Amino acid sequence: MTTAIAENAQTRSVNVDLVITNEVIETMLSRSATKYYDPEAVLTDEQITALVEIGTSAPTSFNFQNWRFVAVRSPEAKERLRPIAWNQAISYEAAVTFIIIGQLADASTVPAVFGPMVKAGYMPADQLPEAEKGARGIYDDNPQQQRDEAMRSATFGAAAIIYAARSMGWGSTPMIGFDPAAARKEYNFANNEIPVMLLAVGPMRDGNWPSKPRRPVLDVLSFR
Repeated sequence: MTTAIAENAQTRSVNVDLVITNEVIETMLSRSATKYYDPEAVLTDEQITALVEIGTSAPTSFNFQNWRFVAVRSPEAKERLRPIAWNQAISYEAAVTFIIIGQLADASTVPAVFGPMVKAGYMPADQLPEAEKGARGIYDDNPQQQRDEAMRSATFGAAAIIYAARSMGWGSTPMIGFDPAAARKEYNFANNEIPVMLLAVGPMRDGNWPSKPRRPVLDVLSFR
């Protein structure tokens, strides 16, 4: 764990008598949305690819993996994104800004996404029709459920990237402040794709706040 993460983790804590803390938990607790990025910093193709690979380890319903990630990182691409992101400095000062895209849940993809599991011998082939039937019962003819799943999957993927970036000592900023319609037109998204958020990632410069105070846990937790 880097020194910056260790110092920032001190702003929040978990009752260590009840929970065994470790570097993963400390990284999560120390995360805060970044406002100031080093505009000269660059992430390599390999680093960006690694972040997205980690992002795609997040869970999705029926293993749909119904997401896509557009990495905006060149100066020219950032200029195209800038008006879509309402000219927010975060979007063009960060080393990379991802457009996080959710795809409408499609039950017909179940055989394909579970195919590798069957091939590896983890899942019996005769379970595929039942899995597809279950997915169709939830999503077919249910546009709202399809859209909800797109939003959930994209958000899970973004969250995984956020914590991965933090573990590497980089900042991140999820952004809903952008024009989805303009993004759709500029990047020619398919009809089944929803631009869910922008996610800036990169090395930080001085001036960022530590992790912000959170409401008391018992204000948001109830036991039954």
